[in-house]
Amino acid sequence: MICKAVFDIPALKERGEELSKKTENPEFWKNPALAKEINKEIADVNDKINAIDDYLKRLSSIKESLEFLKLEMDQDIFDDADLQLTSLNKDFDKFQKKIFYSGKYDANNAIVEFHPGAGGTEAHDWASMLLRMYQRYCEQAGFKYRIADILPGEEAGISSATMIVEGKNAYGNLRSENGVHRLVRISPFDSGGARHTSFASVNVLPEMDNNVDIQIDPKDLRIDTYHSSGAGGQNVNKTESAVRITHLPTGIVVSCQIERDQLANKEFCMEMLKSKLFQLEEKKRQEEMNRIGGAKLDISFSSQIRSYVFCPYTLVKDHRSEYSEVNVQAVMDGSIQGFIDNYLKWDFRRLHPTKGGHHE
Repeated sequence: MICKAVFDIPALKERGEELSKKTENPEFWKNPALAKEINKEIADVNDKINAIDDYLKRLSSIKESLEFLKLEMDQDIFDDADLQLTSLNKDFDKFQKKIFYSGKYDANNAIVEFHPGAGGTEAHDWASMLLRMYQRYCEQAGFKYRIADILPGEEAGISSATMIVEGKNAYGNLRSENGVHRLVRISPFDSGGARHTSFASVNVLPEMDNNVDIQIDPKDLRIDTYHSSGAGGQNVNKTESAVRITHLPTGIVVSCQIERDQLANKEFCMEMLKSKLFQLEEKKRQEEMNRIGGAKLDISFSSQIRSYVFCPYTLVKDHRSEYSEVNVQAVMDGSIQGFIDNYLKWDFRRLHPTKGGHHE
């Protein structure tokens, strides 16, 4: 049940000692932000070590009971071992999820962007279907969400949309959804009833807090205002409350029309721009940080992460974890936690390969 190979306990202890020595340096507290980060990692390392030791002791006790039961059946011992095993499974499941959400930004809110790809009107409709799917997921998972910006498609669906998801581990959950999603169905826009394949991209990045130092020169910005295209009453439509900001050096564009007040929309745009610029810097420093959500992929077959097949059979399959479900309608109604959980397990194992592949 417990995979010791996933956790290099001696390495964890060595890391803990290394960090503790840093706190003994007289210069340690001169950088409060760094000191806070190091103390947080020390606590995390100690929590992992203590938890693993506790689980191994409890597992050893259960094994002893089972060995005794092989020799002599005792109902009280059997019941106690069964109770201990159920409790251990429950506690370890919580611990496992905590480990899966231990990424640097997993606890942050998430910014989720939707863009149609190859497939014309069908792709625009598919992008709007994905937007609805994640809205339903947020409602089921207890996350708050709001649409920061949306641009309707010419004939159907959307040309783009940005959704802000708020809640504990919002980014930790939704980072699994970053990539290209492929749809196969009988197109409602084809009078001949032909089967179509279309694509849409979901770009997920963590919302950065004020502790992240990103310098933005006002001279590098082009700020445009326009009439909101969304709901909100006559005031929204009559005033240029919506804001679009272009960061000229990088070409990054962010827009927001969620608030009636232009200043509030501008402030929110700056927050999104800050997150995107931070993401860009992270990618430059370390290629594996692409999983934060910034890698721009071709929105086509070759870069898909998940397929949703409506016809000739029903199947939703993730091409990374290999997890699949046949109830397409339930998935489109937001039941995607199974895909998220299996991706997190897959991603953790990918980043922490077990030695020799043995589990205990």
